[in-house]
Amino acid sequence: MSEIKKAIWITGASSGIGKAITEKFIGSGYYVIATSRNQQLLQQLAESLKNSNLIHTYKLDIKNPDEIKKFYENLDADIKVECLINNAGITSFKNAIDDSIPEIEDIINTNLMGSIYSIKQVLPDMIKQNRGTILNVLSVVTKKVFVSSSAYSASKAGLLAYTNVLREEVRGKNIRVINISPGATNTNIWPEKTRNKFSERMMDIDSVAEFVLHLYKEKSNLVAEDIVLRPLTGDL
Repeated sequence: MSEIKKAIWITGASSGIGKAITEKFIGSGYYVIATSRNQQLLQQLAESLKNSNLIHTYKLDIKNPDEIKKFYENLDADIKVECLINNAGITSFKNAIDDSIPEIEDIINTNLMGSIYSIKQVLPDMIKQNRGTILNVLSVVTKKVFVSSSAYSASKAGLLAYTNVLREEVRGKNIRVINISPGATNTNIWPEKTRNKFSERMMDIDSVAEFVLHLYKEKSNLVAEDIVLRPLTGDL
């Protein structure tokens, strides 16, 4: 009988915070299932790792619940997802009046519904196993109003509300639900001109990823349920 692989499933793993989280977990010896819509970037990530045997990449559009179901059902029988990190996210940086309906739907379906679809897939097994971690990478927009981010804010606030309720529902199931809301982080989700102007004030993706790893590794009778990370000098 094959040894069970306890896996960390990270969405949006091909770039930004998701890529950094993937690298940190693999560097600490965890087996990672890295998913993204960009297969080429996933392949480049896998090839860059020293411990490439610890990563399983899969092209996945989390807006599509049927794709998620197929992906999850086709995992090898010896792989058990111990932790889901909902990290995939997109935005538009447009005022509400300028966002088109297709753009709004894409943001909501990726950031909110995609995360919910992923949670729904892993939750039954976590309940059956009486253990698991669901860690959601949200945003400081859940705590503060930022203009030109209405659809993005709605998606992240919606996921915060959904998972706050979920946490209460699974308290007796040994399942940790952790929400982390980073402030401005130096990733390519930001427009290039913004990164050029504020990069020195932004948080480093490796520091954010290291913090996520620390949250997961805490295994005592303690859980960080709702964490806000900001640059030392404050929001942009």
